[in-house]
Amino acid sequence: MIVPETMFAIDPAEPGGPEVLVPVKRPVPRPGDDEVLIKVAAAGVNRPEVMQRMGLYPPPAGAPSILGMELSGEIVAVGGEVPREMIGQPVCALVTGGAYAQYATAPFGQCLHVPEALSMVEAAAMPETLFTVWTNVFERAYASAGDWILVHGGTSGIGTMAIGLAKLFELSIIVTAGSDAKCDAARRIGADHAINYRDEDFVARVQEITGGRGVDVVLDMVGGDYVARNIQCLAEEGRHVSIAAQRGGEAAIPIWPVMRKRLTLTGSTLRPRDKSFKTMVADEIARTVWPHVEAGKLKPVIDSVFPLAEAADAHRRMEAGDHVGKIVLTIEA
Repeated sequence: MIVPETMFAIDPAEPGGPEVLVPVKRPVPRPGDDEVLIKVAAAGVNRPEVMQRMGLYPPPAGAPSILGMELSGEIVAVGGEVPREMIGQPVCALVTGGAYAQYATAPFGQCLHVPEALSMVEAAAMPETLFTVWTNVFERAYASAGDWILVHGGTSGIGTMAIGLAKLFELSIIVTAGSDAKCDAARRIGADHAINYRDEDFVARVQEITGGRGVDVVLDMVGGDYVARNIQCLAEEGRHVSIAAQRGGEAAIPIWPVMRKRLTLTGSTLRPRDKSFKTMVADEIARTVWPHVEAGKLKPVIDSVFPLAEAADAHRRMEAGDHVGKIVLTIEA
């Protein structure tokens, strides 16, 4: 396959509203020694990309300014350390940037083969949420079969992936959402319980659902005043994992419950982590989760699909907060 010199990509020159997301011509990137060049079929849309577009979340050092942290497509060129027989293989990949484009590079170690059970749209919607939920719920919070988990934002990309993984690995999952319709959607997807946080006190409901025991794990994207409330939801030896702070990065921690229940408070950010860490996670996912994907037992929930030229509308959809599952961009040649 002949790779062109230039491509269309979403690479806004200045921060702003969704209207800055217009396709522009950019050089096709070249893969480094341990990288592959992917002809992009689809790219997932994620909240950090909305924040980057607004100028609130600069990309890590060395990352492309082109938006997009996950993609699917076909490998069309490889670096010197990657076997040439990988050319032509369908893959999805986690990247630090560059996915909103016709071509993108990805570290080979962060690629996963796309099985027949997944469409390219579905494959593009997997890496960011799968890597995030796996590392935080199953590695940092060491969740195991029989545990109870509370996840805020149950119909988000992260929330829907957490529901899917909970079902696979025999966790009981409680989610919160902002409307009865979203709670119904979360239960249809597989949540054991869904709490409308606008109408109910989720702390009281968690205690009621678990018979006063509490949950073993909280996956929190909210931060702020939710942290103290989450701690009230935790059982003895419970683990609280922070992955975002939509209501603020400062929180008052009630120390006595932490001591009395022997709680663990932890958290992480995935995007700035180095390639060796992400490669290790990809390898673990390939061994433990991907066989379920290949068998058709785990798929992302797709909310909506937009062409690359309508990336602004995709961001508007995310910012409106009405989506259930993942928003995906499709990229034409």
